Amino acid sequence: MKVFSRAQLETMLDPLETIALMREALIAHSRHECDTPMPMHLALSTTVGEETGSEVHIKSSYRRGGKYFVLKMAGTFPANRQKGLSTGCGMMLLCSAETGEPLALFDDGGFLTDYRTAAVSACVARALGREDQALGILGTGIQARLQARLHAAFLTLKKIVLWGRTSTHVAECAFDLGDALPGVEVATVAQPGEIGKDCKLIVTCTGARSPLLMAGGLQPGTHISAVGSDTVGKQELYPGLVKRAALLLADSRAQCEKLGELQHSPGEFERSLEAGDFMVSPPNWDRDGITVCDFTGLGVEDLYIAEYCYQKSL
Repeated sequence: MKVFSRAQLETMLDPLETIALMREALIAHSRHECDTPMPMHLALSTTVGEETGSEVHIKSSYRRGGKYFVLKMAGTFPANRQKGLSTGCGMMLLCSAETGEPLALFDDGGFLTDYRTAAVSACVARALGREDQALGILGTGIQARLQARLHAAFLTLKKIVLWGRTSTHVAECAFDLGDALPGVEVATVAQPGEIGKDCKLIVTCTGARSPLLMAGGLQPGTHISAVGSDTVGKQELYPGLVKRAALLLADSRAQCEKLGELQHSPGEFERSLEAGDFMVSPPNWDRDGITVCDFTGLGVEDLYIAEYCYQKSL
């Protein structure tokens, strides 16, 4: 069995290749080509100071007729920040679908999960034909940094607008974004609702359990990628915003109904469309309306990125 570190994996990943790979994964999911069980979530009761809410997500997938299946664990431990440790953890195990033999362990600390999450939201923005030069981000963690990098891979970004709850985290993230994307202006706002003033492409990537973003203040033609809500109780968008969407996409309707923004807007489920179906046959929609994509993270995305890295190593 091969063992790969995060440092090794970072050298393998190409942003545009990964974005294209996530398109394939979304389409395979919507075509029911993969056996992808519902995720398993563990809520851990650890508490250090004011930091709580540690959680672990376990996902898996197998593409019928494929050579491999994947098992993935990824977690978030907010209290690690006070210990000088990374708040993310995780690993992926790629196994032979013929013998069950473990072939590769990706000891990535959750990096592949974070990377494919950013790549899949960039993939949907690209499929929507976005040509934005400004990107708004709610959140200041590793996902905010990766969202900026992956969107910058296909957009000519000139400005990033950032919001976060904690001023020191906002300042750190703004510095990192400026360093990673020289020539791109990085601005901050004090309230989530201000993010839409200069941006018509917005990513929400927080752990919020109460809504942050409403329809008021958003410009016509705005697209929102809602990434943070991936388990029961999480919520970043007001239901009124989801209801207002002229086009409502979901990475998985089944998962989003239980774990994503759709859990708080059950009346909108029937009109939601899976992102993979949209990519194969996009419907007509009001281009001046708001579009929303609800992301919960799919095991098939983990399978595709694990296969990609393993094949590159060969």
